[in-house]
Amino acid sequence: MRSNAVKTLVSAMVAAATMMSVGAAHAGKTLDAIKARGQVVCGVNTGLAGFAAADSNGNWSGIDVDICRAIAAATLGDGTKIKFVPLNAQQRFTALQSGEIDILSRNTTWTLTRDASLGMVFTGTTYYDGQGFMVPAKGKIKNAKQLKGTTVCVQSGTTTEKNLTDFSRANKLDIKPVVFEKVEAATGAYFAGRCQSYTTDASGLASVRNKEAKNPADHIILPELISKEPLGPSVRRGDDEWFAIAKWVVFGLLEAEEYGITQANVEQMKASTDPAVLRILGVTEDTGKLLGLEKDWMAKAIKATGNYGEIFERNVGPSSALKLPRGVNNQWNKGGLMYAPPIR
Repeated sequence: MRSNAVKTLVSAMVAAATMMSVGAAHAGKTLDAIKARGQVVCGVNTGLAGFAAADSNGNWSGIDVDICRAIAAATLGDGTKIKFVPLNAQQRFTALQSGEIDILSRNTTWTLTRDASLGMVFTGTTYYDGQGFMVPAKGKIKNAKQLKGTTVCVQSGTTTEKNLTDFSRANKLDIKPVVFEKVEAATGAYFAGRCQSYTTDASGLASVRNKEAKNPADHIILPELISKEPLGPSVRRGDDEWFAIAKWVVFGLLEAEEYGITQANVEQMKASTDPAVLRILGVTEDTGKLLGLEKDWMAKAIKATGNYGEIFERNVGPSSALKLPRGVNNQWNKGGLMYAPPIR
């Protein structure tokens, strides 16, 4: 066989192999392990109302919890096939690095250092937040610049602690941090009067005030935010297939809200004439095979938790106990920052 003919044959074989591989993704080691155990293991907060908290019967709720449930539904077809592992700020990264958990969904800020040096990768932002301060309403402090020389309770091992130091130094406030390893100790000290202020993400302040204050009206959250805190899930580096699944489930929840697909109408929407809706629900195109999932992976996720807007409203929105405004967490076409790449 002449050399040109050999080259042509080899090229044809490579092209054929490539074509055979396109359209179907290898599951990846993390998804293989999840399917083998029949359960997604999700690292969450030890207790932060609106994001991850368990009731007296051990039932978990919160935005971070629902994100994990949606991922479990997409991968295993059932949002209840999940194990929640409560982790404090110091434990969370080690738990992910060691393989104790499959995904960390624990009100964790996406930063360069964490994304580049801890063996983890963030899958997107599920809540845009910013650090604030809570003070007694009866005091004279009405803005953050009046915290000069005061004591502030803060949890160690967090971006919160670092932001407090930066804010104090930049504004020459000589703030005196009172540091605690566990958030419960920090909030307890504040409510006991050991600190003149307590600092964390603004959503966390609302959660703590609602849950732990004897009378929430006795405490005010100062208007200033001193940082950007994009909160979102993360997974271990090295498994691109699992990273893609975790990322696209979140995008799918955002897309579902944008196109009006809800937990209640997901089945009816399969009869829609909108091509985007039909793609999202796996009616006309099988995007699931690209992720190693079933054709209706996103429909199962939406059925388990509702779309992103429903998750927000149920856990932290104006009709919830926290009563937080949608604000920058609204859809991009409603003045917010939530913008998902298209499922197509």
